[in-house]
Amino acid sequence: MKLPPSSKNWLTIIGSIIAAINLALIILLFIISTIFNKGNTNLGLFIYIILPGFMIFGLLMIPIGMFLERKRIFKSLVHEVARLPLIDLNDPRHRNAFIIFTIATIIILFLSTLGSFKAYHITESVEFCGTLCHQVMEPEHTAYLNSPHANVSCVECHVGSGASWYVKSKLSGLHQVYAVLTKTYPTPIETPLHDLRPARETCEKCHWPQKFYTRTLWTNKYFLADSLNTEWDIMLQMKTGPEYSGLGLREGIHWHINPAVNIEYISENDKRENITYVKYTNKSTGEVTVYRNDNNPVSDSLVSAATTRTMDCIDCHNRPSHNYNSPTVYFDKAMLTGEVSKKIPFFKKVAMGILRETFSDKDTALLKIENSIKSYYKSDYNDFYTNNIDLINNSVVSVQKAFSQNTFPKMKLAYDFYPEHIGHLESDGCFRCHNDAFKTDNGRTISRDCNLCHTIVGQGKQGMIEYTNIRETLEFQHPVDIGTAWKEANCAECHKYLY
Repeated sequence: MKLPPSSKNWLTIIGSIIAAINLALIILLFIISTIFNKGNTNLGLFIYIILPGFMIFGLLMIPIGMFLERKRIFKSLVHEVARLPLIDLNDPRHRNAFIIFTIATIIILFLSTLGSFKAYHITESVEFCGTLCHQVMEPEHTAYLNSPHANVSCVECHVGSGASWYVKSKLSGLHQVYAVLTKTYPTPIETPLHDLRPARETCEKCHWPQKFYTRTLWTNKYFLADSLNTEWDIMLQMKTGPEYSGLGLREGIHWHINPAVNIEYISENDKRENITYVKYTNKSTGEVTVYRNDNNPVSDSLVSAATTRTMDCIDCHNRPSHNYNSPTVYFDKAMLTGEVSKKIPFFKKVAMGILRETFSDKDTALLKIENSIKSYYKSDYNDFYTNNIDLINNSVVSVQKAFSQNTFPKMKLAYDFYPEHIGHLESDGCFRCHNDAFKTDNGRTISRDCNLCHTIVGQGKQGMIEYTNIRETLEFQHPVDIGTAWKEANCAECHKYLY
């Protein structure tokens, strides 16, 4: 086949070979993935992103080689005047080149459109976000798969709709890819508080706050670290909404995001844990109330210079999909569901003693959990161990599984690195503001009264539970007698270290 002289150079030939080989590989892998249903993320990454990149590189080499070759030819012709390329379809060489170019362009445009569509969906998939950088994203991906949002794709929360945030996320992703390739990422990965899209543009697409009217009954079961693994129940009426649903967001916990009010605050650190200033604005009346903490004062000049944050869903629900439970929480859950047997004496005490240790890697941790638990029962409860080997083995496996879902030694990640702001048991949470320390100039405080958010309608040991009616409350009774200490200190001061 006759082609223009400018096409006969090594750069163009090599570019053609590179493009042809990569095109053949793309078609072959596409056929394999379609026939054998092997459309996993890594294969898709090669088919729609990596190989097309090399193919485009080869295609670019073709015109560059022809351009350079044409310049060389004209330099060798002494009497020839430089001119623009001339396309003459009557010339077989030009006609053949035109036909090849047209057919190739149509094929490439079609494949590019299909590839771009597929590449878009691959880079938006949960597998791409969670498994491509396995070690780095393993904690986040594992926690996500065990969260209430496991059926919601990552990008729906981290990116949301619209082209601008899509572009922003991909540009941010380039920096993250570089950090992974050069191994300069922090361990654990910091929470991207300042890069997240506002909750009103993501969370509220599904969770419509104006319809969060109902109060809920929340029941939890704990197990004491005694020989019987004694059960302790507590039943709370959570005041997420008002007593009468028709009042909407005028009362209850979700009042904080009532569109009729605006709550702003200043945090001493980037993690929004140490709050120093709170400003409340009633949009209907224009009333403004400022609360300051005398124990942690902040000057007017610092308030003016600081960037205030407007409170939204994420200020409390800060770990909606990537929450890492403490050993006490995941152990109690495993015992509640029967994965860990309640019949094994002192099992919680033994497990907590092991899980409070720090491990260098997961394999070491899992081996330590197994050996330590079995050694304890062989030594102190040999008869029980001999008669209940399967019971203990199954419980050990369940503890190992729960540990693997919440602690990641290689990334130096344990539950306490990412405090959850819902509640106040293992982090200050609500007590960041509701601590009786925030006061206005006229003495009004942000109260720490527990009954603002919930009332206790039942509590106690199994078979001895004390109840009250839904409009009354019981005074909290600590499962272990600590006197009145629970009134004088925040729960997290002890519970954060009680495993």
